[in-house]
Amino acid sequence: MKVIRSNVLGFCMGVRRAVDMASEEAQSVKDSGARVFTLGPLIHNPEVLYDLKIRGVEELPQGEENIKGCSLIVRAHGVAPQLENSLRDKGAHIVDATCPRVKASQLKAEELARAGYSLFLAGEASHAEIEGILGYVQSAGVPFCVVVDNPADAGKEAKKLYRANHDIKTALLGQSTISEELYRSIGEAIGMFFPNLEIVQTICASTKDRQQAIRDLLKEVDAVIIAGGKKSANTNRLLDIVRESGKPCVLVEKASDIPPEFKKYKTVGLSAGASTPDSIVDGIERELKKR
Repeated sequence: MKVIRSNVLGFCMGVRRAVDMASEEAQSVKDSGARVFTLGPLIHNPEVLYDLKIRGVEELPQGEENIKGCSLIVRAHGVAPQLENSLRDKGAHIVDATCPRVKASQLKAEELARAGYSLFLAGEASHAEIEGILGYVQSAGVPFCVVVDNPADAGKEAKKLYRANHDIKTALLGQSTISEELYRSIGEAIGMFFPNLEIVQTICASTKDRQQAIRDLLKEVDAVIIAGGKKSANTNRLLDIVRESGKPCVLVEKASDIPPEFKKYKTVGLSAGASTPDSIVDGIERELKKR
């Protein structure tokens, strides 16, 4: 079997930074006995989270109130400022591991809200990144903000806003892992009602490169394996791209998850989400090449 890796795969800058910061914080407080928690899963990869747990970094249990003196890691997706401030008021030491690109989106959304813009956020309403951005928007007292995940809903929301007030400033920001095509089509749907819509480029360059790399990979392989966490948005988007091509594909979190039938293909492509470490990618390739 021939295994061809995508030209772009594995840890992105924001994820690597967050994991490094969490590991460094755990090491720095090791002798003091202080606890280190993350606000929600640091990244969407169970293997990495298990490794961090061994190092003393765990997710903050729901309902935990005794956090005075604890270190709390803000994950790469970021959090709403209201939550961060309340935890700091309770005596927690905050370590902000928000991806710099996500932080830029948070601050831009807040700036636009304070300037009186009505905002559209393109992405998944339940995703941590969108929830964090919404928090910044709400702190600025925005008159209108809605989350949309497809062009049809975006058009419906834009039409309702237009009927209420068509003479307003509008802007669109997106989840950093959204596909360019979807972001563009959502912008076009809103632009039918608000032609002066300000579209802020918030898609991570790494995400675009990763998605283009897998499209290029499809031309060379019979099937594709995507390595990553099943809850990872950017990983699932890679899977969607392959599915749309019609080629066999599967998302696996570790080498032992590979379906036996994938060993029958002559050429298998291998890609990975932004929260997948090199060690997992290497393990999957070794497993595929076993006879």
